[in-house]
Parts: sequence; structure tokens; C-alpha cells
Amino acid sequence: TPLLAYKEFLAAGPSLRTGYTNFFSRRSGVDRSDAAKFRQRCRSGAFTDQTSGSVPGFVQANLVALPQEHAFDFLRFCLANPRACPLLDVTAPGDPAPRTVAADADLRTDIPKYWVWRDGQVAEERTDVSDLWSDGMVGFLLGCSFSWEHLLHEHYLTPRQIEERCNVPMYRTNVPNVAVGPFGGNLVVSMRPYLPSQLSTVAALTGRYPGAHGGPVHWGDAGEIGVNVQGPPDWGDQVTIREGEVPAFWACGVTPQEALRQAKLPLAITHAPGHMFVSDLTDSEIHVPNLLEDATQSVEIRACRACTSRRTRVQYPTPWKPPSTRRNRNRAKE
Repeated sequence: TPLLAYKEFLAAGPSLRTGYTNFFSRRSGVDRSDAAKFRQRCRSGAFTDQTSGSVPGFVQANLVALPQEHAFDFLRFCLANPRACPLLDVTAPGDPAPRTVAADADLRTDIPKYWVWRDGQVAEERTDVSDLWSDGMVGFLLGCSFSWEHLLHEHYLTPRQIEERCNVPMYRTNVPNVAVGPFGGNLVVSMRPYLPSQLSTVAALTGRYPGAHGGPVHWGDAGEIGVNVQGPPDWGDQVTIREGEVPAFWACGVTPQEALRQAKLPLAITHAPGHMFVSDLTDSEIHVPNLLEDATQSVEIRACRACTSRRTRVQYPTPWKPPSTRRNRNRAKE
């Protein structure tokens, strides 16, 4: 299980990471109309369901919106807990448009279902929060694991909740977040069951998407993180765990809602769990390549094209070595 590594990461002290890496860039010429059409359906009230499996290929995101006076502390909380809160966008105060991920969207209307929080408790469930979005409201969009689920499906590793046409199960754990200001609480995880033989592939595929929670934080014994998968989840729907399968857990974007519960702000707005914002970003734009693996595959392809009737030995990339320092030492002596 990767749980020990995750706890060591938290214990090392606060980090400062968003959901992006140096590989991120928005590509030109990409047709993003499917995402815009889906948001329009949400805006009109035609779609109010959970979004797992919706608009495959586009990045989905969790929403947290809160008054400007608390925005800086929450920003630091996200940067300190990047696996649970991979930051993708922050709006200007009062502006409902997430300019980085979907400039023409409206965070007040373009999510299927919202929760309104008052004093740390869910007070209302809505499909429109326009009247609550004041001039000082700041919106945060955080990456979501729904973004890479279609990739698992393409590798015959379809998440169980998609097979069973329900919401992903989510659980409150006993793993504390890195606290910042009034925001703290414990990690929330989403769960998908797999055979032990499938876990390394699942971890490798999802680990390429740090902007969508990355790879699992734990698998195997759910009791190690204080979770009981035999009972109903804290959020979402219970799914079938078949014989021989083990639960695998990913950091979840409901984690900041636990932070809101502890902070007890007078007002905050989030998505309802499982009801995500669909952005204009494509999954490939937040994908982190495995450079050595990709280079090796490229060499193999070129070698295969060069093959005729004889076998060609593939030359794999030479591991990187630091440059020789002999010349520098000689110069120093001179």
C-alpha cells in the first residue's frame, strides 16, 4: 500500500503545489464544444445528476467558493494538501468565470447540484447559487478523479460505479490534513475495487494525473485508514466488491468540505459530492508523461519501421550520467 509514503509526505511539512506541472499547456485547435454544451445543460436545469462517466476526455473539477476574507487561508490549505486539493483555478473576487479552465463558464449555474454551507453545516441543496455570489466571493476549482476514469475503461479497468451506474463511494478517513488557519479536518477518499494483480497498472495510469488526485493513497485493509467498506459510504453509493478484489482509495475533492465543516464559516458554496464542474481542459493537457518509457517506445517504433527481413536490435536510451568534472578540475588548478 502507498499509505506510508503519503503519510510521510504530509509529515515532511507543508508543500506548495498546484494541480499543474511544467508539462501543462492548452493546445490550439482542440474542439471543446462538448464541454460547453454539457455546462449549458446544467445551466438550463436539464442535467442535475452525478457526473461520473460524463463528457469523457474533459477534466472535471470540485468547487469551493467562499468570501474573500477567507480565500488566502484556503488557497494555502490547497497548496499544502495537493493530493486532496489539486488546484486548477482561482477566480477574481466577485467574478464567477474560471478564466484558466473555462473562460465562458459561470460557476453560479454550470454545476449540476450545489451545497450551501452555513456555520460548518450543509444548509441547502440547489441547482443555482447566483443570488449568493456576492462581489467578494472567490471560487476555487480543484481536480477530480472522474477525469481519468475513461482511461481506466479503455484499459478494461472500468470503475465499478460506472458499471453499476451510480455515484462513486466516498469515505471520511482518520488521516489528518495539513491544517492552515481555520481549515483542517481529515482526508476524504474515493474507492474503486480491483484485483491485486491490477493495482500496479491502475496506479501507473492514474499517477500520470496529479491534477486529478494522482494515484491511490492506499489499498488493501480499509481499517488502516478508519474506513468500513462493508457499510454504506459517507457520501455517494455503495458498490459491489467481488471475490478476490481489494478496495483502492484515492484522495478525494470532498476533503475541503471536511475542512469547511471544521472552519464553520458563515457562508460557503461547494458542489454536491459527485456533481462536478466540467472544464474545457482535456485530460491529455494535464497528463504527465513518463519520459523514459515514452522515449523507449519511440526507439522501438523507429526500429520496427527500419526492420526488413533481418532482425534489428533495439538500442534503448542510455541512462543519464553527470558530465565529467575532470576539465573543471584542471581549470581550477590552472
